[in-house]
Amino acid sequence: MALYFSSINSGSNGNCYYVGNDTDAVLIDVGISCKEVEKRMNRLGLSIDKVKAIFISHEHSDHIKGLEVFANKYNLPVYINNATLKNSRLSLSKDFTFSFNESIIEIGNLKVHAFSKFHDAADPYSFVVEYQDYRVGVFTDIGSVCHKLIKHFKICHAAFLEANYDTKMLEEGRYPYFLKHRITGGKGHLSNDEALQLFRNHSASYMSHLLLSHLSKDNNEPTLAENMFKCVAGNTMVSVASRFKESPLYFLGVQENHFLAVAQQEVIQLNLF
Repeated sequence: MALYFSSINSGSNGNCYYVGNDTDAVLIDVGISCKEVEKRMNRLGLSIDKVKAIFISHEHSDHIKGLEVFANKYNLPVYINNATLKNSRLSLSKDFTFSFNESIIEIGNLKVHAFSKFHDAADPYSFVVEYQDYRVGVFTDIGSVCHKLIKHFKICHAAFLEANYDTKMLEEGRYPYFLKHRITGGKGHLSNDEALQLFRNHSASYMSHLLLSHLSKDNNEPTLAENMFKCVAGNTMVSVASRFKESPLYFLGVQENHFLAVAQQEVIQLNLF
């Protein structure tokens, strides 16, 4: 079976990422409305019944604002660490809420590797989802590259990697000084250049997909970021995860017949943003 993945939405207006096989799936963050998640998964041909758990990276609203409604509607377990839950002001069922630390959590046939990261939140985490030796990483909202990020990035076959801002656009842009400092101060976001350096120095030879994620609406430009990476990407497919719609459904491994329609849709949508 294959490991499927899609960005349901990516940006400061909301983040949600889908990773799963033919029987089990997880969502990383639910930062858009329940209704939008449902609509976008339906367009991709994805069944919510396959979603077995939700993992929350941190408490900022663009990662949790749709969580409460979605999790309660479908009685889904939510993996959210104690500090994040305390700072989120969410109302979640205690019976379906589970804390975690730097560990591996098994969800059906999936293994979710959780590790801490630098970001200005209570206790932020990134995740790698593994199935049959295929690994998809979700690496966004990262203030700086650390050894943990490098360790997990270098074993991924595919990744959602933050390329939040272009340094010149941010410096010359309209943001006030305190916000520029927050973004670049080590606990904010990765620039195009920082993400590119991570990719060039530490991507595996077998990395097949790189989805540039959480791009700033004001301080980046999708074509600019995408072209920077494509120049050095080799055989790795590079695309930008949109802040307005879901990405195509990509996969690693051997695809089952009932996903063939989605595969055809992917080919059609591959170059659309």
